[in-house]
Amino acid sequence: MIAPTKPDLVTVNIDGKEIAVPKGTNVIEAARLVNIDVPHYCYHPKLTVVGNCRMCLIEMGMPAVDPATKAPVMDPATGKQKINWIPRPQIGCGTNVSPGLHVRTTSPMVKDAREGVMEFLLINHPLDCPICDQAGECKLQEQSTGYGRGYSRFIEQKNVKPKRTQLGPRVTLDDERCILCSRCIRFSKEVAKDDVLGFIDRGSYSTLTCYPGKQLENNYSLNTVDICPVGALTSTDFRFKMRVWFLKQTNSVDPESSVGANTVVWSREGVIYRITPRRNDAVNDTWMADSGRVLYKQVKSDTRLTTIKVNGADSALDIAIHAAAELCKAGRVAIVGSGRSSVEEQFLTKKLAAALGVSVSLVSRVGQGDKLLISADRNPNVRGALVTGLITALPAAKLTELSAAIDAGTVTTVVSLGEDLATAGLTAAQLTKISVVYLGTHANATSAAAKIILPTLTGFEKSGTFVNQQFRIQKFLKAVPGPVGATDDLVVLAKLVTAAGTAIAASEVGPLWKLIAAEVPALGTMTFANLPETGLLLDATPYAALPFAEGETLHYKPAAQPAAATT
Repeated sequence: MIAPTKPDLVTVNIDGKEIAVPKGTNVIEAARLVNIDVPHYCYHPKLTVVGNCRMCLIEMGMPAVDPATKAPVMDPATGKQKINWIPRPQIGCGTNVSPGLHVRTTSPMVKDAREGVMEFLLINHPLDCPICDQAGECKLQEQSTGYGRGYSRFIEQKNVKPKRTQLGPRVTLDDERCILCSRCIRFSKEVAKDDVLGFIDRGSYSTLTCYPGKQLENNYSLNTVDICPVGALTSTDFRFKMRVWFLKQTNSVDPESSVGANTVVWSREGVIYRITPRRNDAVNDTWMADSGRVLYKQVKSDTRLTTIKVNGADSALDIAIHAAAELCKAGRVAIVGSGRSSVEEQFLTKKLAAALGVSVSLVSRVGQGDKLLISADRNPNVRGALVTGLITALPAAKLTELSAAIDAGTVTTVVSLGEDLATAGLTAAQLTKISVVYLGTHANATSAAAKIILPTLTGFEKSGTFVNQQFRIQKFLKAVPGPVGATDDLVVLAKLVTAAGTAIAASEVGPLWKLIAAEVPALGTMTFANLPETGLLLDATPYAALPFAEGETLHYKPAAQPAAATT
């Protein structure tokens, strides 16, 4: 293995603190390493530097040297090398560190500069914080308190700009609040590759808008809301639904594809209000697709299964488990697992298959990847099934072998773990020939034909892990409780395994990981509790020969460190 190259380090002094940082780091990021906040609006670590808000002004100096001899010029008062301070403030975002650089972030010059910038930003900004949807996470609100004058000298009338403008189907603009930071413009152009936003008019009349005939409607449009530092861009879906300080944040993973974008689920009193991206530079930077943000609506869907049924009649869990075990004992059983199941659920599925003496089929979901954060593999955990040994080959698009077995009469009972067998290739006639035991969250053709229905939980109502297309194992946590009548998949699977004749000592994620670590070599050194929030890379070498879709083992490449702007 080739050792990683160590970055070139340079030593700088920030507010009297010496720190060694990688060459090319800008002052904002360098100051962050010593817990010094340099306020900013237009700067974003994943976008190019434009230096147009001027909020990150700092005082900068370099060690003095004699122009002729290049010898250090010493300060007789301190006995140290004299620092030549630049007489005017500089922008921190556009200044990269260099050896010996000295920075002041709290000097009187910096304080006056920040107060002046804040005063200009607030000239035409409406004083509507109590009703602004961004209240509680607004950088303008925070920094006006921390770095503003505390009073206003402005007595003229404010400019009136458009309000409640629909930039696209998911984003609403209040232009009076816009501070012209251009983050949304740069994101659309540089990351989403949809150059649709721009400024029109000049001076204090400048307005954000879409190009004529275009809308902000790409699948990443809501990231502009995430990075907007004020309340100008808001989510039409979340707008005025809930104050953010009332919401609980739960770390999760986007299950719509094998990319495994890291997310945060925002909920209150068992109700989910929104989903936003969580920064993980190795997977999704700070972005996520819009399509993953609405998945929480499945929790309260009208088609949600909440009643255990046996032969069409309401039943209790243990009775349904016993009935399912009797069907399985009759022989000729097939199990259809899921690439949407967690690693823990797949581990118990393998245990169930071993207890019944059968193999497991998985169904692939393949769509058009967008080369960003939606992969061609729409299952979040096919790699997990490979790692746990549930499967040894990539799943097929249709259950052709199972279909043939049903027609031949060699399979009479099918246990489906959340998969709609009709979508996977079985006909309505074939579904009538078999006894279906269905574990799932929503009604479909399979649940309609099932003899036993065991309602389970969505990914927002349980904890577990997925292995993404990089073979990075990542955990997601329970955000809200499940509905009455639905049971955790692990509990149902553990009961089925026990009923099949193999006792399982654990049906919760934490204790179950002791069994997983003991039996799955790739996960032998891990526990669920100790998995980092950004996940851990597993060895993908054993699976290198498998025919994954082109580019599926890659991931969205994070943007390079932005280049410095000229001041």
